[in-house]
Formats: sequence, structure tokens, C-alpha cells
Amino acid sequence: MNSVLTNPPAMTALRNLSFIQRSKDMVQNHVSTGLRVTGAVEDASNFAIAQGIRTEIRAIDAVIKGLNNAKGVAQVGIAGATAVSDLMADIRKKITEAANPANTAQQQQILQNDYEELVAQFRQILENSSFNGENVVVENAIAFNLALGTPNNVNVLSNTNGGTLTVRGHHLDFSYARLNNEDVTTSANALAALDIWEEEMERIGEALGELGADMRALNLQTEFLESQRDAVEEGLGNIVDADMARESARLTALQVQEQLAVQTLGIANQRPQTLLGLFQ
Repeated sequence: MNSVLTNPPAMTALRNLSFIQRSKDMVQNHVSTGLRVTGAVEDASNFAIAQGIRTEIRAIDAVIKGLNNAKGVAQVGIAGATAVSDLMADIRKKITEAANPANTAQQQQILQNDYEELVAQFRQILENSSFNGENVVVENAIAFNLALGTPNNVNVLSNTNGGTLTVRGHHLDFSYARLNNEDVTTSANALAALDIWEEEMERIGEALGELGADMRALNLQTEFLESQRDAVEEGLGNIVDADMARESARLTALQVQEQLAVQTLGIANQRPQTLLGLFQ
């Protein structure tokens, strides 16, 4: 068509140039983000799948965070139970010394004072065995008494399906209260306190065993979820990650095509100029 108003070759060249530039913009987006699928417009189905997987990854991360918090509670509980277990050896020594009938009244009072200091230290350890407001070695960090109530269990999500694990609580405040209720002012009292000591040492050992088992369960579940998250992230990468070598090659090719399209458009735009020769 020999027209100065309509130039089909220029229109075709312009459409080609626009298509090439859109393709180049898309590839540049892939290169800058590292993603092959960056939005629903580009690939609706894969983007929807990827969004669902990303949601699952965030849920797994939330569960892992909760498990790590529970692990902190268990670790501090184990540290507290271990410390009082070590202290019990000193308390046993002091009770045994006080059980000697050859002690004088003055010696007996000195031993009683030492015993009271050790038992007070027992309480301080328990009071300081809290993590993030949770204490699994005492039922009540304020009312250390001889009443056994509901242990301070700490439950935590263990998976994205609503499963839970429990860090079991223990009554070491009860152990303190029983020891604090004894005295070693006489050898007979010391022998009675020794019976209490043996019972509470067994309670402390049970607490250490259960807390250790709970900690192992938390560690195993955390390791499993971390492995699961890695596998899910790998699957997500297979769906949306860009092949950077391929994208680099495509970008180079599109840049050359863009230059050629610009030149073609320039040639097409010169076509009406040839019609001026008809009027010379």
C-alpha cells in the first residue's frame, strides 16, 4: 500500500519490537529476582502452587520456633534439676555430720545453720529455673509448700497438623518444702531428715530422667521438621527458581533481537519518504 497514512510494515515492526521488549523485561525480572515464576500473570497455576508451598514453609517455621522455645524451657529445667541434684550431695553430707551423737550442742547448731543455708540455696535455684515465664521444676514459684497439685506441664505444637509434645512439669518445690520442714538440731532429727533426703533425691532423679527424655523428643522433632522444610523448599525451587544460565542466554538473544527490531522499524518508517519522489 503506497500510503503516507497507513504503513503496515511499520506496524508489524512495532508489534515485533513491543513483543521483544516485553519478553526482555520478563527475562530481566527473572534475572533480578532469581525466579522463573514471579506472579500469577506469568504462570497462574504454578504461582498458585508456589504460594501454597510458601504458606506451608511458614507454618513449619512457626512450629520450629515453638519447639525451640520449649527446648529452652526444658534446658533451663534440666539445668535447675541438675544444680539441685549436685546440691543434694552437700545437704546429705551436712545431715550425715549432724547425725553423729558425739556432736556438742554448739556443733549441732552450727550444722543446723549450714543445713538451712543449703536448703535456702535449693529454693533459689528452683526460683531461677524459669525460661520465658515457664518453670517446669516447680508447681508454684511463689508458694513453696507441702501440697502436691497439678504439675506445670508445657505443651507445644509438634507439627502443622495440630500434634503436640509436652515438657513434663515436676514438684521439686515440694522437695524443697519437705527438706525445709526438717531440722538437724539433734542426731535423731538428722536421721529422720536423712529418710526425707533419700525420698526427695529419688524425686529429683525422676525429674532429670523425664526432662532429658522430653528434651530428646523435642530435638528429634525439630530435626525432622528442619529436614521436611528443606525438602519442601527444594520442591518449591524446582517449580519457581530460574535457570540463570538459560535466562542469561535468553537475555542476550533478546537484546540482539531488540536492536534488529529497532533497525527494522526505522527502515519501515522510511518507506513513505520514497513516495516524495513521485512529486518531484
